[in-house]
Amino acid sequence: MSEIILHHYPESTFSEKARLMLGLKKLAWKSVVTPMIMPKPDLTALTGGYRRAPVMQIGSDVYCDTALIAEVLDRRVPEHGLFPAGKRGLAESLAQWADATLFMAAVGYFYQAPAAENRIAQMPPDQARAYSADRAALLRNPSFPSFEESAAVVGLYLDRLEDLLAAGQPFLLGESITIADLSCYHPLWFLCAMPSSASMVGLRPGVAAWMRRVGQGGHGQMSPLTGEEAIAIARSTPAASMAPGAIDLAGMNFGDQVVVMPTDYGLDPVQGALVALHANEVAVRREDPRAGTVTVHFPRVGYQIRKA
Repeated sequence: MSEIILHHYPESTFSEKARLMLGLKKLAWKSVVTPMIMPKPDLTALTGGYRRAPVMQIGSDVYCDTALIAEVLDRRVPEHGLFPAGKRGLAESLAQWADATLFMAAVGYFYQAPAAENRIAQMPPDQARAYSADRAALLRNPSFPSFEESAAVVGLYLDRLEDLLAAGQPFLLGESITIADLSCYHPLWFLCAMPSSASMVGLRPGVAAWMRRVGQGGHGQMSPLTGEEAIAIARSTPAASMAPGAIDLAGMNFGDQVVVMPTDYGLDPVQGALVALHANEVAVRREDPRAGTVTVHFPRVGYQIRKA
């Protein structure tokens, strides 16, 4: 069985979600730390342009977005399943809300908070300009509510999570941790980096205790790997066979050159030959001068597919 490689960086909230998945599954994995801001030459050699963290690599297969990474890990290691029987739809819907709505509310609050502004102001001028420009390009300058409005919205969402936990169960949907817990956890983990927003969590004792339970699972057995070593693994691993699924998009066929890109932020297109199309997965195969033949996988939800 090919080893799992996670391309991530320590401060990334979605990377923390993936690291906790690996810890829950008690997996050993290789860690490639990518730069926080562009350029990311080793990562984009594998993805074809997708820049968001994390990305999971298994041989020459590259999986983008934690929504799909969770499904792949569950297929690979069914123990400690992230999608509970009888509640899968609820778990996925709550996870989707957290990864989009809760996350963007947390981002809007975080980047307008005085502590974050002071942290950026303390960077060397060139570094501060590069960081700000990178985040503007990544987020495409969304119109966030004011800091006070953002604080009110984050507080409302925290109250909703407190209410979900009011029955006394250890996790959001019952006795076992699910994809809903991990998705709701990581934006709050991000906020807890600042004392002001950490105190907002602390005012909700149910949420604070739940966060301690979710975080105590750890990150599994991690060992370092360089980006160049990960690229060499992709280059030396033959493309895995996979079920193509069925075409459900008008005017497209397997083998066509298509472009896949997110619909929310980080709108960097990836082009390749369409090789698989399933209910919640699209895969394209591409050639890279450094990585060789690579298959890049995306979830369907949150992504658009167009003919090249």
